[in-house]
Amino acid sequence: CKILRCNSEYVAATLNLRGSNRHAAYCNALRSYSHCTRKTARTCRGDLAYHSAVHGIEDLMIQNNCSKEGPTSPPRPRPPAPDHRGFESLDICNYEKSFLYKHGRAPGYQHCAAFGDPHIRTFHDDFHTCRVEGSWPLLDNDYLFVQATSSPVAKGSNATVTSKLTIIFKNMKECIDQKVYQAEIGNLPAAFEDGSVNGGERPGGSSLAIRERSPGRHVEIRAEYIGTTIAVRQAGRQLSFSIRAAEEVARAFTEEQDLQLCVGGCPRSQRISRSECCRGRPAAETARALCKEMLPVEDVYFQSCVFDVVTSGDANFTMAAHGALEDARVFLPNAEKLHIFQ
Repeated sequence: CKILRCNSEYVAATLNLRGSNRHAAYCNALRSYSHCTRKTARTCRGDLAYHSAVHGIEDLMIQNNCSKEGPTSPPRPRPPAPDHRGFESLDICNYEKSFLYKHGRAPGYQHCAAFGDPHIRTFHDDFHTCRVEGSWPLLDNDYLFVQATSSPVAKGSNATVTSKLTIIFKNMKECIDQKVYQAEIGNLPAAFEDGSVNGGERPGGSSLAIRERSPGRHVEIRAEYIGTTIAVRQAGRQLSFSIRAAEEVARAFTEEQDLQLCVGGCPRSQRISRSECCRGRPAAETARALCKEMLPVEDVYFQSCVFDVVTSGDANFTMAAHGALEDARVFLPNAEKLHIFQ
């Protein structure tokens, strides 16, 4: 896939445009860029940078009133970069920077979380409490696969908790080798399965990095090459997952990849009512008092906390809901959507 060459030729052609013919020269450069991407279409089909470029060109042509037919700009020598690696290796593995360059605005983001019983907050701000025993995909797209394995919170209980998380960062040619992260209750490693803490030996290897925020309790994985940050936490006997993903990445899946709890929530047959567990039970009042200390706003995070403490009998579950709310506070693009009331 030669999309890097197209990107850097476009950058070179538009770097120093001035004077009265600036608009015409800019349209010529966009047409050249478009022509270059068409030539690489077959080899770049599964490449995020390629699809970003194609959509970016279309938007820029519309915004600048450029016709699709017309002269193109002659190839120019690439400008020297300070570290001699050129535009492509500097920016291709920084999603935010390349998106801003192509579209003239910052990318949009979406947030999903799974915590406690498990409770799922989807990318579309739907909220479900789920039974989902066994292994279920939270995400399954062109760049990420995340699977949560659940087991009963107590013997004979309908309620389940996430006991294992598997996260696969799929190979991206210019940036990272495929990396797998696995966490289980009692084992929250601060490294990928192969012992590494970044994306490998490729030029953009540092665009994927893992770090321990709190030993054995909170790990953060930053994937700059796809504009994504993931938090994995352990509170009591359960694991939590939170993600902030670029919209383009969250939507990069086919019809066959239709079962994703972060996209559609849990299937109707797997949903549990949070209110049924707690009506008229003395334990519910104790749980409400415990949860109120950590979660003063009586939103779905508070309701989930009460449900989990009553169902499990474990006060540590207050930390699961509190951690999920803190992640949402950091990850949500729109602070007004922090609290959900049902």
